[in-house]
Amino acid sequence: MPRFFLETIDESDIRITGEDARHIGRSLRMKIGDSITVCANGTDYECIISNITSDTVFLKAENKKLCASEPSVFVTLYQAFPKSDKFAQIVQKSIELGVSRIVPVLTQRCVARPTEKEFEKKLPRLQKIAESASKQSGRGCIPEISGLYSFSKAIEEMKTADCAVMLYENGGIRFSELPLTGCKNIAVFIGSEGGFDPEEAERAKKEGLHSVWLGERILRCETAPQVAISILMYLTGNL
Repeated sequence: MPRFFLETIDESDIRITGEDARHIGRSLRMKIGDSITVCANGTDYECIISNITSDTVFLKAENKKLCASEPSVFVTLYQAFPKSDKFAQIVQKSIELGVSRIVPVLTQRCVARPTEKEFEKKLPRLQKIAESASKQSGRGCIPEISGLYSFSKAIEEMKTADCAVMLYENGGIRFSELPLTGCKNIAVFIGSEGGFDPEEAERAKKEGLHSVWLGERILRCETAPQVAISILMYLTGNL
């Protein structure tokens, strides 16, 4: 069933407008009486099309339920900004696996170093990728892609999570050793192509982040998030 997102829903007057409405009418060629799933705030609304105009689709809710594909934990990925188009791939795959928020961070070893304004120009495309990945994977919401963070800002925010983790290639505990019982808000920090500088790793440790080691094999910066999120989803019963 086609899946679309709304920020808020008035159950007595559900309507889809703009580009999504045109996609429903022109590309999907849907008609009055066809079924659509509309998602808002983690809830799925199973709807029937009651009317279609050139730029608006009117819907009638037949049923609603919490989205079964939304994980029980809120995972924020703090990703040191990589070069090339790797960040877009990280956004797509991380959302498919269940991450709830993605924060790009400039660390000492980042090769690509966009300014805040330069990154803001990338956000519309990244949000479209996030929306597409959410639709494809049956998510109940579209995860947020935040603006660009400094290392210090990321660490300060991560300290508020129930469990904060930094993947570090030079050693640490295993994911299975993390104190995850009762955790609802988990933060994961992953480095860029060159990993983290030892000074950054030491500061993160002093601030209370858990240093986690994935073993002797060195993973690419676009592979590490997929591995970390998959393990966390498994350990928290979401995979």
